[in-house]
Formats: sequence, C-alpha cells, structure tokens
Amino acid sequence: MLFNSPEFIFLFLPTVLVIFYLIGSRGYLRVAISWLVLASLFFYGYWNPAYLGLIIGSILVNYAIGVQLSSCTLASKAKNVVLGLGVTLNLTLLGYYKYANFFVDSLNAVGVTDIYLQHIVLPLGISFFTFQQLAYLVDAWKGEVREYNFLHYCLFVVFFPQLIAGPIVHHKEMLPQFMRNDTYRFHRFDLALGLSIFFVGLFKKVVIADNLAPIATGVFHAAEAGEALHIVQVWQGIAAYTFQLYFDFSGYSDMAIGLARMFGIRLPLNFNSPYKAVNIIDFWRRWHMTLSRFLRDYIYIPLGGNRKGGTRRYTNLMITMLLGGLWHGAGWTFVFWGFLHGLYLVVNHAWHSVWRIRINTWWSIGIARLVTLIFVMLAWVFFRASSFEGALNIFEGMMYLPPNLVAELGGLGEILLRLGFEVGVSRISIHDVQVLALLLGLTAVVWFMPNTQQIFAKYRPAYRYNRRTSESTFLQSLYSQLFWRPSIAWSVWIGIAGGLSLLSLSQVSEFLYYDF
Repeated sequence: MLFNSPEFIFLFLPTVLVIFYLIGSRGYLRVAISWLVLASLFFYGYWNPAYLGLIIGSILVNYAIGVQLSSCTLASKAKNVVLGLGVTLNLTLLGYYKYANFFVDSLNAVGVTDIYLQHIVLPLGISFFTFQQLAYLVDAWKGEVREYNFLHYCLFVVFFPQLIAGPIVHHKEMLPQFMRNDTYRFHRFDLALGLSIFFVGLFKKVVIADNLAPIATGVFHAAEAGEALHIVQVWQGIAAYTFQLYFDFSGYSDMAIGLARMFGIRLPLNFNSPYKAVNIIDFWRRWHMTLSRFLRDYIYIPLGGNRKGGTRRYTNLMITMLLGGLWHGAGWTFVFWGFLHGLYLVVNHAWHSVWRIRINTWWSIGIARLVTLIFVMLAWVFFRASSFEGALNIFEGMMYLPPNLVAELGGLGEILLRLGFEVGVSRISIHDVQVLALLLGLTAVVWFMPNTQQIFAKYRPAYRYNRRTSESTFLQSLYSQLFWRPSIAWSVWIGIAGGLSLLSLSQVSEFLYYDF
C-alpha cells in the first residue's frame, strides 16, 4: 500500500487512527499496540501477502537473538558467536533476495559460470527492516539496549510510517515513545500538525516529483536506446531527475514524519535540504541522514574510521561508500555511484586537511552550493541510468550543440566547436526553454526557501530536530514569517495543497526509494 494511494488516505489511515485512539483512551495499551502491529502488517502484506511470512520470520529470529544478547548470564565469547550468527542470518536473507540475481548474472557475464537463476522478486522494505534490526542486534551486544517485550519489538520493526522506506530508526529512539501512556491518548494538535506535514509531503510527491518524472524518463530512455541527444536535452534530463528524486524522497520523508506525529510519535529527521550543502561531507549529513548514520556507526567506525592514519581513513571511506552504493541497488551502476561519492569524500577530506577556507559570505556559499550540486548531479546519471552504455550516452550528449543554438551564439559558437563540441541533429524548441526555466525555478526553491522542518520547527516535528541554521540573517527573517501555526490562513494553504494533491492521485506512482 502506498502513502499516496486513495485507499491509504481515505480508508486505511482513518480506520487505524480511530480504532487506535478508541482503544488507547480506555487504557488498553497492549491492545492498542497489538492493533497497530496488526495494521502495520496488513499495510505491508497488502502489496504481496506471501512476504508476510518473511518479515514475521525475520522479527521472530532477531527478537530471539536480541534477548540472548541482552542476557546478563551469557559469556562475552558466546555473545560474539550469537551476534555473528544474527548478522550472518540477516545478511544472508538480504543477499538472497536483493543480490543473488546480480551476482549470478555478473559471473555469467564474464564467463565464470553458466547458471540460470529464476528472477527473485525483491520484497518491499527488506533493506530497511534488515538494517534496522542489524543495528538493534549490535546495540544489544554492546549493552546499550535490551528488549523483552515482544509487542514493543514488533512495533519497533513494523511501525508502518517508517516500514517501507525508512527512516532507519534506533530502538532507543522509539521505545521510550511507545512506553509513554500519553502516546495513546488523542491530541488534536498532533493530528493537525501531522496532517499538515503529511499534505506538504504529498504535494511534493504527486504535484512536483511525479510531473518531473516524464522529462527525466524520456531523456534516459532515449540514451538507453542510443538516440542522439544534445547538451540542452541531457542537462534537462539530469536536472529533472535531480529534482524528481529530491521532491520524491523529501515528500516521502515528510509524509512519514507527519503520519507518525498523528500517532504521537516523532521519527528522526532523514532529509534536510541536501542541495543546500556546501560540500560533499555536508551533503551526506543532509541526504538520507539515518542511512548515513548507519554507515558511519556500523561500517566506517568499526573499520577504524579516521583513527589509523590518512590512508586508512580514505580506504575506509571508499569501502563504506561502495557498500552504500550497493545497498541502494543490485547493479554495477549503483556501485560506481557509490565509488564516485567515496572519491568525492576522499577529495573533500584531503582538501580540508591542507587548506581550510571559511565559507561564510553569500558569494562563497553560492559558489560552494553550485559546485557541490553539479558534482552530485553528475553522479546521479549513474544512479538513474539502467546501464553504463546509457550513462555514457548521456555524457556524450554533452558534447553536442543544437544547430540553432550554434547559430545564435555566433563567434562563441565557433569557439566551442574548435574546443571539441559538435553540431547535433535536433534543435532547441520552445518546450526546451520552458523546461529549463522550470528547473531553474526549482533550483531557487531548494536553495532559498525554508524546508518543511524549518517551517514547522516551532513544534519540533522530528525527533531531536536541531534548529540551527547557516542561512543569512535576511533568509532567517523571511523564514520566521513562514512558520506554520494553527491558524485559518495556514488551514487554507494546507487545504489548497491537499486538494491539488488529491486531484493528482488519478495515476498512483511508487516512491523511488521503494526500489531500494
């Protein structure tokens, strides 16, 4: 079931909310938790009931292992063995469903094997609930958490606002909220705030992201088919996908936070204006923040982090980002995308170690954001392309100029041709100009407008949200005028956004991160 589907918005969500609070308000907290667990399992099984057994089995096994790891009577060596067993079982499950076809096809392609393996359907959310439970097992092994209440553990794993595409939450973040009696009592303000955030996210997804999808898809499909493209077309496609992914993931993250808040729960922030980043380090502090946290805490730091010299640090960064790329998708294009970001991070850290430049003026921030965004966009080509051939066709198209553009540029066009550019086949159309204007407008939106968390910051919508900002005094003053408040004016604006979103639900599309 999708957050942006009519059956979820008009049937599932109201039913679950009403029954949850009717039960909770009467003091039957265990029954309310049980209801939410069953509703979340229904939400998951709605896509394919056959995979309910998979997630239930994963929960049972990891809960049993977690109980053993939390046991005070278990010796240290025995705990290591139990943790190793738990990690192996989880990675084997993830490896089979997500990577078996990829590895077999890769071996077949180089002639090492000739194995036929039937296509394995990837279960929704397996990357997320597997990583979430892996983090729980490691934390239990460290003695940082323990869970003996099976219902609480189930809800920690399957809570539907974060089940399919994150955020990847920690047990210690969620359990104290589940244990509060006040969580099970209805609060009108939480509902109003949650609905407002939900509709902002829905607007981003169905009104902005879904309308950018045809532009990006057209260009990347043409590249895969080997069609001749020129520089304007390829940058349209790259920019359209850049913002499609941004508003799709940002919209999902907002909707997840809004849904959880309707139940009195605060989820951790997972998306914080990553295209405002002034370098790649900053980008990964803002993009898929809970995944970055997982990669840092459970891969990069255990590998040694930055504690064993510069060379080891850069090696650890590269390994971490290669695994991060592979986590996103079972394909060599995703691995190469991870490699590029690993290389970016290595260069960024090396640069900081020899020359620290303060980026604290409007022009330095602007240049830093632009350079960072361009490198991120170039890497997105491999993230979006279905093959290396398609990605290389995109880059090849950057060397072709539309004939009417060459004519308009005059002497500059001649210089570009001498520099190696060539005259393409197709011309720039009015539609191309309109699309470029739209994409430039979206760039201004993501750079200068407040994000959802800043708009709702006064009411702390996310778990431990940090309100610190690097924006200029002028922008901070502007943002203060746009803060959400329970008022008629804001009700009208949210109503308009919600109405436009609901009118756009005729063709329901999946969130892009559902595929990861």
